[in-house]
Amino acid sequence: MRENTLVTKWRQGIATVNGWCAIPHPVAAEFMAHCGWDSLTIDLQHGLVDYQAAVGMLQAIGTTPTIPLARVPWREAGIVMKLLDAGAMGIICPMINDRHQAEEFVSYCRYAPEGQRSFGPTRALVVHGADYGARANRQILALAMIETAEALDNLDSILATRGLDGVYIGPADLALSMGYTPQLDPTEPAVVREVERIVTTTRKAGLWVGMHCGAPAYAKAMIAKGLNYATLLSDARILTMKAVELVKEMGSLVEGPKSSTY
Repeated sequence: MRENTLVTKWRQGIATVNGWCAIPHPVAAEFMAHCGWDSLTIDLQHGLVDYQAAVGMLQAIGTTPTIPLARVPWREAGIVMKLLDAGAMGIICPMINDRHQAEEFVSYCRYAPEGQRSFGPTRALVVHGADYGARANRQILALAMIETAEALDNLDSILATRGLDGVYIGPADLALSMGYTPQLDPTEPAVVREVERIVTTTRKAGLWVGMHCGAPAYAKAMIAKGLNYATLLSDARILTMKAVELVKEMGSLVEGPKSSTY
């Protein structure tokens, strides 16, 4: 089976950078995949992506060494299994609030006897290797999102979930759940303390930890504090930010050239 190079790098102490695909089109995913990200996450929760679009995006990402991940809309067995069968090498699941929910999620990602994933790796078998069935439980990442006050209260028990590979911090929902304004790269001291506690506690538990970030400087600072992988914005946000920058720059022109013809 194809090696999950994220795990290889993390075990070597190398942090990775994750891109985020919210635009539902293979061409957008292909362009992102050729930018050098260690991994790309196809977002079926807040992105505009449905399952069929995700399949084409997985094919586009597959033209590069970039590891394909997916964030599911919810903790639901069907979509987790379908995305893994389509070739995702890891699943990020939102709103995991307690150990029972974490156990359910992990079970959807693992073949028996470790879980309840149904066997039928249609595309995964073709693109990841004939031994996929025998090795998938070791190569597929199950990553639970920690993004609520309830999850903070249950963090230790969530991290003790058998088969869970790591967590993914959602700073906006975490801040909102704690009564603060949702934002990437949080600065509210109470939120910052909890984010840092998640990182420290997760690493002590021997699991991997990632986070959605807005700026490279913030991502680097969090990596220095123990983050294994950092996401930067999304394809849609990057496109919008750059477009606004260019339009503003052009807006400094007072008047364009005159012409006698249309």
